[in-house]
Amino acid sequence: MSNWALALHGGAGPLRAASYAREEAYLADLLKQGAQALNAGEASLDVAVRLVAALEASGHHIAGKGAAANADGEYELDAAVMDGAARKAGAVAALRGFLSPIAVARAVMDCTPHVLLVGLGAEAFAAAQGCERVGDPASYYQPIITRPVAPGELAHGTVGAVVRDNAGRLACATSTGGLLNKTPGRVGDTPIIGAGIWADERVAVCCTGQGEMFLRANVAADVSARMAYGGQSVHAAAAGALADMAALGGDGGLIAVDAAGNITMPFVSEGMKRGCITQAGRFEVKTVR
Repeated sequence: MSNWALALHGGAGPLRAASYAREEAYLADLLKQGAQALNAGEASLDVAVRLVAALEASGHHIAGKGAAANADGEYELDAAVMDGAARKAGAVAALRGFLSPIAVARAVMDCTPHVLLVGLGAEAFAAAQGCERVGDPASYYQPIITRPVAPGELAHGTVGAVVRDNAGRLACATSTGGLLNKTPGRVGDTPIIGAGIWADERVAVCCTGQGEMFLRANVAADVSARMAYGGQSVHAAAAGALADMAALGGDGGLIAVDAAGNITMPFVSEGMKRGCITQAGRFEVKTVR
């Protein structure tokens, strides 16, 4: 069943006038690392989590090290992972004090009967699992966005991976750090299974954009539903799900890979940092084009 495929995103909403050469180069390197792992037979879930952890640690995106403080000066991060073959998932929300939220989300999936842990409970669980802590938050975090959020503005900024491995297994992982001065306790679509992330036997999906709108449209699971009940291709299903979200007034994008290894990376925003690589030879990294 070989025909592995991998896509990554670094968030929607980049500005056309800005340069993203550094971010694109980093995505390209991670894609090549992922390709090597998949060629070696690694499982889709392991590859997805490892690449998202690298995106968190890079400081290039609004996730992990690139997260910004909320209105109380605290760093609250969200992440989720889903294994399509087993429909297993793990997620954390409003997590404080740990280097890799995606690692904690993976532990929720692997080590508990639950799907989502939040706040103090998530922190206690992460500590009990021995997950690595942030030392001094003020020294560690390097916010990508430093401007204040305007009243009513919805937070952007996510990283994600969708993967099909040589055995045909689909998986996805995603992580976010939110924008400067977000309301304490705010949780968007990223850790919500079905809204910001989804994987099953048909497709793996990761979303990025205005989280509240993705929640209201349940975008990630809607892609799979359009494929299952409407017989749509992954390309048509992703475009339709995004159009439904955009009709609510939102913007953003998604990456998705289907069971055959077909990848789509549509967006309805000014841009989306994204890239993909496949065993069939497709390789691209783009932002606004």
